[in-house]
Amino acid sequence: MRTNVITKRCLSSHRFCTRLYSTSSRARHREVISAKNASVNAFVSVSEPSSSHVSRDGSKGLPLSGLTVAIKDNIATSQMSTTCSSAMLQNFTSPFDATVVELLIQNGVDIIGKTNCDEFGMGSLNVHSVHGPVKNPLGLFQDPPEERSAGGSSGGSAAAVAAGMCDAALGTDTGGSVRLPASYCGIVGLKPSYGLISRWGVVSYADSLDCVGVLASNVEVTQRVFERIAAHDTNDPTSAPQAIRYKARQQVEELFPSASTSTPSSKPTDDTSILKRLRIGIPQEYFPAELSSTILDQLRTLIHTLQIRGGATIVPVSLPTTAYALSSYYVLASAEASSNLARYDGVRYGSYEAPGPETDLTKTSSVYARTRSVNFGKEVKKRILLGTYALSADAFDNYFLQAQRIRQLIKNDFDRVFRIPNFFSDQTHQNTRDTNTETSQPKVDVLLHPSAIRTAPLLSDSESESADSLSAYVQDVLTVPASLGGLPALSVPMGVSGKEGFRWPVGASIVGQWGTDELVLAVGRAVERLQAGRCSS
Repeated sequence: MRTNVITKRCLSSHRFCTRLYSTSSRARHREVISAKNASVNAFVSVSEPSSSHVSRDGSKGLPLSGLTVAIKDNIATSQMSTTCSSAMLQNFTSPFDATVVELLIQNGVDIIGKTNCDEFGMGSLNVHSVHGPVKNPLGLFQDPPEERSAGGSSGGSAAAVAAGMCDAALGTDTGGSVRLPASYCGIVGLKPSYGLISRWGVVSYADSLDCVGVLASNVEVTQRVFERIAAHDTNDPTSAPQAIRYKARQQVEELFPSASTSTPSSKPTDDTSILKRLRIGIPQEYFPAELSSTILDQLRTLIHTLQIRGGATIVPVSLPTTAYALSSYYVLASAEASSNLARYDGVRYGSYEAPGPETDLTKTSSVYARTRSVNFGKEVKKRILLGTYALSADAFDNYFLQAQRIRQLIKNDFDRVFRIPNFFSDQTHQNTRDTNTETSQPKVDVLLHPSAIRTAPLLSDSESESADSLSAYVQDVLTVPASLGGLPALSVPMGVSGKEGFRWPVGASIVGQWGTDELVLAVGRAVERLQAGRCSS
């Protein structure tokens, strides 16, 4: 029987990855990719050592020197193709690098390759890819091996980190595409506040929801990468202005000086000290019937640890509009996708597919239809059709506008429970006045809930579910509310789930008010430290 790697290291990722980072090198990661990628299918392309995306000796001493980072295949890179895991862009190479890629290179990172993903970021299990499904590397440590999903849509990025192919990876998160793979693969995944990280050079799926996220084996590396790419970008019209960023950060520094990274001397030796002043909200609507009982047990254990050993105050809260979040998300995301993907017609953008002899060439739509029917996958076509219908004259009021109203109610729910106001919202001052008169709802600093309703499903089940039922869409039920609210959310391993033999990782999500990413990461470090202590004891 092979050693159960997850159980042996007990998900103490901080110690494991510190050791890995100190002994890793660019050559070592390429050796791991060469040995494992054929079975994991995490990378779709690997950069050449001579590429301009690979840092030279002159990068020594830069903030991220020595780190190797993988890039999701829907983020533009000039030295490697950007296919979005779709036949539509199978031959596309961007003439420029995305802002996040430029920032990484400027800070000394080695861009090691591009990772597999669901086509155009549409999926929760990474089975909708022209390159084939991504396999969760943790299943390869069993005897016999189990082929399980790595989660999606950023499954390739998560699998690459979990398999030791890189130090960190960039993904994109529209409705949970960073947090869900992180939970399935037993790593850390950060979806930042909307607008903190530039989307310039990211192939659009749903513009009002898309965020570039960071995946790594521990919170420390996640934060190091995040701090270097969270910069205002004039090329991105949705990039949050510096003034709003400063206001949110100032609020965090006033309440939790130890959470701020602007003054290194203020960081305490004990990462768990922040918990003593922290009010953690447990939203009662985040425990649906579909939630696995083993995941619930792990969350209860974590809550008990935070309360007893960490000294945190646990507060039950209610977010009543949560029940409508998933329906609202799929209407809005699909509507935006139908608009964004209209450009891929084989003439302006995308691979051209010659029409058949029976095609009526007098109609341009017939030529477009051939290209789009052949080059788009089934899931993408399904969402385009749904979005197009939601934006039609007959359905616009009943679907799209209703979904937008629900989204605003979800944002209002979050603003009511958080102690720190939402400086990114146009309704900040009104919401502050309203909430000051509400004494029944206690104010909290962060929320805590499971990242997923279950552990990584078998790939065979994933593919059948995606084709025949709605169960694949339910995977996002716990992650889409934070996406609709534009809030920062961090998935951290909270334990393992299972009976005898191999056990699968389970993630917990820490959600904060907009702009409180440093606080969310600080709480993530505390959870990581407590988990390490629990495992060692």
